[in-house]
Amino acid sequence: MNASRRSFLMGAAALSAAVVTPETVRAMAAMQASADWALATADLEADVAPRAMRLIHGRAPAGLEGALFRNGPGKFRRPGGSATHWFDGDGLMRAFRIRDGQATIEARFADTAKRRHETELDAVVTPGFGTVGDRRAEIGSPDDANAANTAVMPVGDSVWALWEGGSPTAMNAADLGTQGVVTLRDDLKGMPFQAHPRFDPDGTIWNIGLSGDRMIVWRLNADGALRSADVVALPRASYMHDFTATARHLVIVLQPWVFERDTMPFMNRFAWKPELGTQVMVVDKADVTKRRIFELPAFSYFHLGDAWEDASGTIRFDVAAGKDVQFAIDGARVLVEQQGTVAGDPAALSLITLHTDGRAEMTSSGVTAEFPKANPRVAGLPRRYTSHVAGETGGRPLPTGLAVHDWKTGRSDGFDFGERTIMEEAVWVPKPGRSGEADAWLVAPSINLAEGVTELHAFDAARVADGPVVSWRADVALPAGFHGAWAG
Repeated sequence: MNASRRSFLMGAAALSAAVVTPETVRAMAAMQASADWALATADLEADVAPRAMRLIHGRAPAGLEGALFRNGPGKFRRPGGSATHWFDGDGLMRAFRIRDGQATIEARFADTAKRRHETELDAVVTPGFGTVGDRRAEIGSPDDANAANTAVMPVGDSVWALWEGGSPTAMNAADLGTQGVVTLRDDLKGMPFQAHPRFDPDGTIWNIGLSGDRMIVWRLNADGALRSADVVALPRASYMHDFTATARHLVIVLQPWVFERDTMPFMNRFAWKPELGTQVMVVDKADVTKRRIFELPAFSYFHLGDAWEDASGTIRFDVAAGKDVQFAIDGARVLVEQQGTVAGDPAALSLITLHTDGRAEMTSSGVTAEFPKANPRVAGLPRRYTSHVAGETGGRPLPTGLAVHDWKTGRSDGFDFGERTIMEEAVWVPKPGRSGEADAWLVAPSINLAEGVTELHAFDAARVADGPVVSWRADVALPAGFHGAWAG
């Protein structure tokens, strides 16, 4: 069915109904907190102009040239009222550029309607994922609440800042200036375009957007032009941050965190019902009306790895699987408060297998992991390696290291910086002139808590345990980001 604005119910439009008083006491407590990991959610008060990073270890390998763009929340607190959840800060686009063996860093806030309105009021008033907001919010469409704070998709000379409930926001790749909201088709303005697009080897871009028990399936050309937009019915209305794909199928994972009431903030719409189990829906890319449903025991998740399919049609993919949604509801609030115990156990890397006879199984690696990523050269194709952040514990929030898991041997190759580091998601950068799956660098920033600065590292994906092949240090600390993408 072809999607249209009229036929698609935009749940985010209900944002305008949220009216309560700001939690000023909570905001002041957050401002005065002093947890050792507080730099992860510290406010950045202004853009960071391009500046050189200092080489502190090794040297840049030949062929490592390009830019790592990363997105994430950069400001949470204002005197008149603050965000109370990690997912609701103003979007801050970062660029780490590597050229001629040197690295630079810069960052600019996305110039969104939300940020402009709240800057004028000097208060966070817009309801979000976990922030209630108040009656001063001005929301006529989902993009009035769009924080543009979650992920990045390079498109030509732009990078699109992605959010969950609305349109992409285009920013100039050269200077990170905001170019405006992206409308893929006039009658689809404001439709949700989620944070984790998937890519075919020919450059075709797939993404989804959710509203209750319906999903819009976006298919774009490599240049960002819309090829098709179709509506697909879902077996349940489930919270979903990510999906994955093989060369032939979209894989939609429906955790038992299901829609129960129309309220705000957004997370309060959902109830955790493990008795329902987790469903996986497989959709044919060539005909989105064709689907299969698989059943699994209950697990929660935010992030999936790329899926692949063997000659028999068996589908496999990895997931950072949790046992409940305690971190999403309570733990992410504590991160913004910057004090207290972060709720929720770390996720574990697991492999899901969907058999052609309808059976499904999930096997845990036993490895604590988040942000599973794979070499883009094998997106949607059979593979053996998954990178992930590591070192997170229940008593100490946020990861401290990086690892690559080998699904063939069951072993992980990892490096840990120690408790005075917050490690961020790594992206795979294939080595030029090489074709092997492990012929790549893993490029990632970290926050050095001891020095109070951001660092940038490149690892050899085949030898992560050897540590970074090169590291640079900035003279500024940026708050922890969520997701990134490489542009060569």
